Amino acid sequence: MRTRAGARRHPHDDAPDTAEAFRRLAALPAGPERDALRDGIVRAWLPMAERLAGRFRGRGESIEDLRQIAALGLVKAVDRYDPERGSAFESYAVPTITGEIKRHFRDHMGTMRVPRRVQELRDRVRFADQDLSRTLQGRRPTVAEIAEHAHLTEEDVRAGLEALESVTALSLDAELSGSEDGHSLGDFLGSPDPALDTVVDREAVTPRLAALPERERTILYMRFFDDMTQSRIAEQLGISQMHVSRLISRCCDRVRDQVMREDDTGDGTGVPSPSGSGPTGGRRASPDR
Repeated sequence: MRTRAGARRHPHDDAPDTAEAFRRLAALPAGPERDALRDGIVRAWLPMAERLAGRFRGRGESIEDLRQIAALGLVKAVDRYDPERGSAFESYAVPTITGEIKRHFRDHMGTMRVPRRVQELRDRVRFADQDLSRTLQGRRPTVAEIAEHAHLTEEDVRAGLEALESVTALSLDAELSGSEDGHSLGDFLGSPDPALDTVVDREAVTPRLAALPERERTILYMRFFDDMTQSRIAEQLGISQMHVSRLISRCCDRVRDQVMREDDTGDGTGVPSPSGSGPTGGRRASPDR
């Protein structure tokens, strides 16, 4: 029996004493007697597994499912535990059960999914890392050590390690490490240039505008590039505002018709402007402002 007087209470101080049962389990051959003993050990440790599952409550998974996953991890721990190594079953079972629960969150609750092959690499790398961490003193295993233990190439190990970190998406509001000004990731992401939408239209209308009479070209330039009102254009050219309005509308309609006609017949490279757009990619002649 264990002596607990005066000792600090451990979260699993009510753990059953199954050391003798594990020794018998290791010596028994496969059969009904061994299966019954194995089931008894699992039932004895099940309360501990359920307590471990409770630590992950409130993370988007029901407690019933978490308990089932923890029970699965417990079964794996019972099957893999070797009493000859001298360590207590609890010290082996706790990381195995919590690892099984965390793996469930990585594989099924994460926002990022990786290919099946990479998932398998991730699992092999994780198991090798856990095995080596129990034997190495004071340090984590190297990539080369994991590769040798898991019978993988170092490149595969790096892919598996990267997959272990690729579980959830990084928020665009996350502050970049090393940023002294508090910049977030979103501050460094580009955005679509709205001018790209008009590139094809501008290229299509350029030769048609060049073919217009000089006065019409001048009026369009003054209206759409110098941003002059129709009244100012009329004053500068010595004509009426109504005449300016008719000239602008007629030129826009002519250029648009030419572009659309060539696009329909496939004879040119013109692409029709969006509905209601003028030859400069979106501005139409309108009454004076």
